[in-house]
Amino acid sequence: TEHGVISLQYYSGGQWYHTCGGTLVRQNWVMTAAHCVDRSLTFRVVVGEYNLNQNDGTEQYLSVGSKFIHPYWNSNNVAAGYDIALLRLSQSASLNTYVQLGALPRSEEILPNNNPCYISGWGMTRTNGQLAQILQQAPLPVVSYSICSGYAYWGSTVKNTMVCAGGDGVRSGCQGDSGGPLNCLVSGKYYVHGVTSFVSASGCNVYQKPTVFTRVSAYISWINNVSWLCTEGKLQ
Repeated sequence: TEHGVISLQYYSGGQWYHTCGGTLVRQNWVMTAAHCVDRSLTFRVVVGEYNLNQNDGTEQYLSVGSKFIHPYWNSNNVAAGYDIALLRLSQSASLNTYVQLGALPRSEEILPNNNPCYISGWGMTRTNGQLAQILQQAPLPVVSYSICSGYAYWGSTVKNTMVCAGGDGVRSGCQGDSGGPLNCLVSGKYYVHGVTSFVSASGCNVYQKPTVFTRVSAYISWINNVSWLCTEGKLQ
């Protein structure tokens, strides 16, 4: 899969179920949304996935060793922000044509209005619909914070630690896309600028209610601290 998108799955009644997306940011680290992993379920990560309902021959199934949810995450208030988590995998993924790392942006980098980006995931293809079997991608241009926080859009619900993208009333993220990447083109290369966080309660593809993402560039130091502490063996 392009640019690091993974399927995050939980175990229930003898079966695994797709619940969220995520991004492989190191060979044994996945970045996802806090709201995807704040329940005590057994999770696994599938890299190299394409069709959820069949064996593509490219998948690798990796168990989650430990999860690190942002300490300020509040599960009762997704609009407060901090909807980001890191999963340390028990094994490392092998990188190949189908399994790539997502590239992280520079700390605090803010993209201009209309910057080209795309969302990837297996989320519902329409409001209250079915999960997609095949990995979907949709172009969602950035909506700048000044526009997105305006009255006609999200107003004060959206914070400057978030990225808005889309809002054309046709294409959007939806349930099941949460935690997955918003890949944005910057100087000829794609970077994961967003972690899919929430959509309007009225539906997924509501006009002037762009999909809202956790702005990854606001959390680079937190990401580095968590992964560095673990790699250095400080956190057991």
